[in-house]
Amino acid sequence: MAGPGRKPDARPRLRIDRWLWQARFFRSRHLAAEAVQEGRVRVNGTPISKPGRDVTPGDTLTFAQGDRIRLIRVTALGIRRGPAHEAQGLFLDLDARPATPDALE
Repeated sequence: MAGPGRKPDARPRLRIDRWLWQARFFRSRHLAAEAVQEGRVRVNGTPISKPGRDVTPGDTLTFAQGDRIRLIRVTALGIRRGPAHEAQGLFLDLDARPATPDALE
C-alpha cells in the first residue's frame, strides 16, 4: 500500500549512504556519508555530494576503496546490515578481476 504522495508503481529507493553501509563497503554509515559529501562517489557517472541521494536497483556506482576503484551495479536494496554473504547479494561487481593462470596453480 502506497503512503500519501507516493506513486503505487514507484521503484523502491534507498539513501546512498545507507546502501553503501548495508552492502559493507564502509564500516559505518557516517564514513559512507563523508565519502559522498566529499564528492568521492559517482552515481551513473555523475559525481554526487548529498548522502540523501536515493539509489535504485540498476544504478551504477563508482568510488575508491583503498587502492582500487570500484565499479558496482546495485541489484537490490537491503533492509538491514546483515552478514557479508547477504551483503554480496545487493550488488554486482562490474570490475571483478579475472583469475590469472598463476592464481589457479
